[in-house]
Amino acid sequence: MQKYPFQINSNILKLTTEISELVGGMGMLTEVARSPQLRRSNRIKTIYSSLAIEQNTLSLDQVTAVLSGKRVLAPPKDIAEVQNAFEIYDRLDELNPYSIDDLLTAHAVMMRGLRDDAGEFRSRPVGVVDNQGNVLHVGTLPAYVPQLVAELLDWTEHNENPLLIKSCVFHYEFELIHPFSDGNGRIGRLWHTLLLSKWNPMFTWVPVESIIHDRQNEYYKAINASNNAADSTCFIEFMLSAIKSALLEITDSNNASPNKKNKSEIREQLILDYLSEHADISNRDVRELLSVSAATANRVLNDMSDRGLIIRFRKGKSWAYKKK
Repeated sequence: MQKYPFQINSNILKLTTEISELVGGMGMLTEVARSPQLRRSNRIKTIYSSLAIEQNTLSLDQVTAVLSGKRVLAPPKDIAEVQNAFEIYDRLDELNPYSIDDLLTAHAVMMRGLRDDAGEFRSRPVGVVDNQGNVLHVGTLPAYVPQLVAELLDWTEHNENPLLIKSCVFHYEFELIHPFSDGNGRIGRLWHTLLLSKWNPMFTWVPVESIIHDRQNEYYKAINASNNAADSTCFIEFMLSAIKSALLEITDSNNASPNKKNKSEIREQLILDYLSEHADISNRDVRELLSVSAATANRVLNDMSDRGLIIRFRKGKSWAYKKK
């Protein structure tokens, strides 16, 4: 049995392939990588989203104002959370994702002035709850936390699976251990971003956290489903879907260049690629392929049909689409 149980199913393989293709198509010199303004904008979006999941009350505009040195009327704790998070995200390049000391350092910065035990593993039992206050599970007993964290970091470094998948496994197992008295969610998301940045440095500036924030209920549902299955497969699928969506969104920053495909073109190409291997495609297929809502999938399909790129036809009681 695997140390950290999960299955690499067809959906995970499909998502990893699509993510790799998106990353390859974007290349290292994306507009975000070249533009300090876009990098800062994405960093602020990342921090706002990750902290909003933890009930920080500041709006995106307020977070921007705080990080611009402006005075904001808000709880001092919420302001400190923003300042701390910005500092440690700004130091991502300095962190070794497989170092327990660096993990503790990150927590010390993230929780500085907020917890007396910042930078230390917890000494008391904790329960893990979702944003509705429902208990997801009880964290690991504190006596076992240091050893389990060390083992997880070692596995993440040396296991032969792709880092794209291992980063998702780490994120899930880290939340299961729940090594700190507070700040586990934001540190888990930070570390996931750090691991992704070692796979491709572009991820330093990709706001995956914003997609998690937008799909917060799905995030907790995926954790709960994996808990019930004692297997992180469901969580891996959710996170890969979030990563893919973040990459699709960030392609908007490349629209200024006539040589770059915009998000609509990338979506259309993914649908046409799908139809090269399948006889037809449905709204549900598009939702899974693009990680979008039913309404968005319908809009994309109808637009492609209106422009003659695909043909709509009846399949049973619903519509399907095929290549022209």
